[in-house]
Amino acid sequence: MSIPNSHNKLPSVAQQYECPECGKIFSKKFCFERHQRSHTGEKPYACTECGKHFSLKSHLVRHQNIHTGIKQFVCVECGKTFCQNSQLQEHFKTHTGEKSFACTECGKWFISKGQLTKHHRIHTGEKPYACTECDKSFYFISELNKHYRIHTGEKPYACTECGKSFRLSTELKVHHIIHTGKKPFFMCTECGKHFTRKANLKKHLQIHVQEKTSATDSDQQHHVIYAGEKPFTCTECGKRFSQKSNLKSHCNTHTGEKPFHCAECGRRYSSKRYLVKHQVVHE
Repeated sequence: MSIPNSHNKLPSVAQQYECPECGKIFSKKFCFERHQRSHTGEKPYACTECGKHFSLKSHLVRHQNIHTGIKQFVCVECGKTFCQNSQLQEHFKTHTGEKSFACTECGKWFISKGQLTKHHRIHTGEKPYACTECDKSFYFISELNKHYRIHTGEKPYACTECGKSFRLSTELKVHHIIHTGKKPFFMCTECGKHFTRKANLKKHLQIHVQEKTSATDSDQQHHVIYAGEKPFTCTECGKRFSQKSNLKSHCNTHTGEKPFHCAECGRRYSSKRYLVKHQVVHE
C-alpha cells in the first residue's frame, strides 16, 4: 500500500458564489458582487459632470459620451452618429424598414419597443402626461406640449411672408395658402373624396343620403377645403383631421369605445382599419 505523497495535492474545487436573493451561482467574486447590485440598487459609479449614479462602470463610461460629445457609432447609410450601439441599431431600422415589435391589440408593427409602448396607450387609455394648469391628460408628451400653448399663448410657428404666428404647424400650412394662391377644392366630409366642381360634390353627397335612413341637413353639408387644411378638431387633445370620419375614429381612442368587433373571435377595435388588419390572422 503506497503512502500518499504530500507533494501530490488533490485538485481544488473552484469556489462558487451563490446569490442569496435569487439563487444564481457565479464562479467569480466580482461577477457575484456586480450582480448583487441588481437587488440592492447600489450605484457606486458617479458621473463627475452631472452627478448621475450607475451600478456598472461600463454604464458610466457610456453615459459620459453625452458630456464629451463623442459619438463613436456611425450609420453607414446616412452618416449619422450615435453615442450607443443600441441607438445605432434602432436608427438603422429606419433604413431597412424592419419592424420587430407588434401590437397584440391591432397588429400594427413598430421599429422600436418605445414606439410600441407609446402606441399601446391608445388601447389601454393610459394618459401619463397631465397638464398642471387644468385637469386634462394626454397620451404623448408632444400632445401635452401643444396643449400648454393654449395656457401660455405661445405661437412658435411664424409665417416667413407676413410674420403672423400660429400655435400649430398645421395652422401655418393653411395660412400659407393665402400667399401661394392655391385654389380650393370641394371635399366630402363623410368619406374624404374631393371634387373640382361644387355641383359634382352635391351629386356625390346623394350617395351618403341614401345610405342613411334618417339623413339630416348636416349630412348634406359641404366644405370648401384648401390643400393641407384640417378643419375637424378633437376637443380632447387638439389634433386636427381633414376628414370627419377620421376624427370620429380618433375620438374613440379617448372614450375607449370599440364599436368594431371581429366576427371570428369577438375582439373589439376602435376603428375599422384596426379590425381589417386583425382579420388577417383568421385567413
